Amino acid sequence: MSLRALSITHHTAPVALRDRLTYSPGALAAALARAGCGGVEGLCPVSELVILSTCNRLELYAVVPGSLGGEAAWTGLAGFMAETLGLEPGEFEVHLVRRADGEAARHLCRVAAGLESMVLGESEILGQVADAHKAALSQRSTGPVLSTLFRTAIQAGRRARTETAVGRNPASFGSVAAELASTVAGDLAGRCVAVVGAGRMARKAVTALRARGAGEMLVVNRTLAAGADLAREWGGEALSFERLPWALARADIVISSTSAPHTIIGAPLVRQAMAGRARPLVFIDIAVPRDVDAAVREVPGVHVFDLDDFQARLDRTSHERQQEVPRVEEIVAEEAGYFEEWLAGVDLLPVVGELRRKAEAVRREELARVLRNWPDLDEARRHRLDHFSRALVNKLLHYPTERLRAEASNGHAVEYAHVARALFGLEGTRSRKGEGQ
Repeated sequence: MSLRALSITHHTAPVALRDRLTYSPGALAAALARAGCGGVEGLCPVSELVILSTCNRLELYAVVPGSLGGEAAWTGLAGFMAETLGLEPGEFEVHLVRRADGEAARHLCRVAAGLESMVLGESEILGQVADAHKAALSQRSTGPVLSTLFRTAIQAGRRARTETAVGRNPASFGSVAAELASTVAGDLAGRCVAVVGAGRMARKAVTALRARGAGEMLVVNRTLAAGADLAREWGGEALSFERLPWALARADIVISSTSAPHTIIGAPLVRQAMAGRARPLVFIDIAVPRDVDAAVREVPGVHVFDLDDFQARLDRTSHERQQEVPRVEEIVAEEAGYFEEWLAGVDLLPVVGELRRKAEAVRREELARVLRNWPDLDEARRHRLDHFSRALVNKLLHYPTERLRAEASNGHAVEYAHVARALFGLEGTRSRKGEGQ
C-alpha cells in the first residue's frame, strides 16, 4: 500500500490553466464514484481516492497497491485526472507536483492549516478539505487510510487557528478587490458597481466596495429572481443577462464570479461598452474558470484583475502572519507524525486480526473437544471453562500483539508482517478496502 498525492495549485500553474482544471459537482461525484468501485479501470488500481478541488488547487489523494511501480502509479493518476476533466495529460503534467506517503500527509496538513493558501492562514480552505472528505464518503471512494489522513489534517488546521495567530486579520479577497479597483478608479465613493453572477467571493468584494463608499449596484444574473434577492440586499437593481451590455456601459467597476465553464465577457462586448466614454472600466474577475476573455485586456481604457493579480497583492500583506508560520509548522509536523505512526502499522493491522481469529478458532475447537469428553459438565462449569480459555488466549497474544504494533511504528511493518504470517501459519490474503473501519 502506498499513499500518493498529485497537485496543481496557484503555486505551480497560471490561472489560464487552472481555469480548465476544475471539477463541477457532477463531474466530481462521477470521478469519485468510479474510484469507489475499487479502481480506476485501465489507468491505475486505487483502493481509496479523495479529490480536493477549489478555485486555487486541484489535488488527488489516492491509496495504490505497494506492488504497483512508482511511475506507473503516477502515470495512471495523471491519466485519470485528464480523462475525468476531458484533457490530455500533456496539457498539464509539467505543472504537477508529486508527493508520496509522509510527504503527502504533511502537505495536506499544511493545506488545511492555511500555509499553502493564496491568503496565508485563511479559514475557508479548512472547510473545503472537510467537504472533499465528505464527498468521497458519499461516493464510498475513501477508506481507513484517507479518512484517517483527512481527519488528521482537519485537526492540524483547527489547532493552527486556535493555538496561533496565523489566521488573525488576514487580507481578504474583498479588501484586495477594493484596493485593486481604487488603483484605477481612485476614490470609490459614488462609483457604479456591476456584479455578474454574484458568487460568494463577489459578495465579499461588494461588501468591501460598499464600505469604501461605492454607490449604485447592478446585479446581473441568469436567474432574475436570485439576482433580485441580492439587489434588494444591496439596495441595487437586478438585471437579466440580456442587459449585460447596458450594465457594462454604465458601470465603473465590474465584479464577475459566475460558474460558467467558459468566458462570458469578450472583447467585442467590452469595446461596445467603452464606445464614447472617457472614464476607465475595471474588471475584477474572480471566477474559475475565468469569466473575462484575455483579449479584453487589450481594449483601451479597460483594466482587468484576476486571481493571479490577487496573489501578487496578497503576497505583500502577509508579513505579520508570517511570524506565526514556525509554530504552525510545528503543529503540522506533530499531527503528520501521528498519522505516519498510524500508517506504519496499517500493514500489521490485518496480521493482528488474522492472528486473533486463528487463535479464537483453535480455542473454540479445543474447548468443544474437551466438552465432548465431559458430557455431564453443568452449565456453570462450562461457562467458567469458556471464560478461562478466552483469558488464556488473550494473555498469550497480548505481548506478541503489542510487539507487532511497536515494530510497526518503528518502520518494520512489512518485515514483521511476513515473519508473523510464517510463524503462525496465517493466510496472508486480505482486502485493503475497509480495513480498520
